[in-house]
Amino acid sequence: MKISAIIPAYNEELRIGDTVRALLSVPEINEIIVVDDGSADQTAVRAKEAGAQRVIVLDKNRGKGGALSRGVEEAKGDVLCFVDGDLGSSAGQFGKLLVPVLQGDADMVVASFPRAKRPAGIGLVRGVAVWGINKLAGFRPTAPLSGQRVLRRDIWDKALCARDGFGVEVGLTVDCLRNGFRMKEIPVNMSHRESGRDWQGFKHRGKQFVSVSRTLLRLWVKRRVKV
Repeated sequence: MKISAIIPAYNEELRIGDTVRALLSVPEINEIIVVDDGSADQTAVRAKEAGAQRVIVLDKNRGKGGALSRGVEEAKGDVLCFVDGDLGSSAGQFGKLLVPVLQGDADMVVASFPRAKRPAGIGLVRGVAVWGINKLAGFRPTAPLSGQRVLRRDIWDKALCARDGFGVEVGLTVDCLRNGFRMKEIPVNMSHRESGRDWQGFKHRGKQFVSVSRTLLRLWVKRRVKV
């Protein structure tokens, strides 16, 4: 069974190298694909230097969902690892996330992070995501927005409403459960760059809120049409 790790990265020159090197230490992973999502820095160069087998440079920023879609197109794996570019050395814990999928105990595994060291916002995006997933799939996740996932490729292929910017994680969770796949959340000690309570942080969460809401709306309409 071939395993592909896909890293969507935007202006991550400071941490992408450590992230790639950490994944190289996970023996189960066969290929590492970095998708530079229109970065203005040296993300692509640092990824190549660190040893990524494939670095795809997009001509403009397509958002997380678009970058992941491009990476999946190039990936050869039957199992996909979705990895945020700013995990750094903590990306080495993907070996822990792989176990349930490789042993046949789950079809998708989601990493649940420790509590953030500092509050970034008021929890609105997370609250909307939890509410929407519960309404649409009957499941209350602890990590609805976690981008660190291991999944069988056919889950992605069937998640047609998932590929939407920062709403991709919510879409994957809903479509995974509604298509009868098994999902597990596993606690890890991963860490990434935390957004703060500044303009950039609120801007990021604003975009995330719009993407998550749009994805939930599409999934709701899809369900109503089926009814």
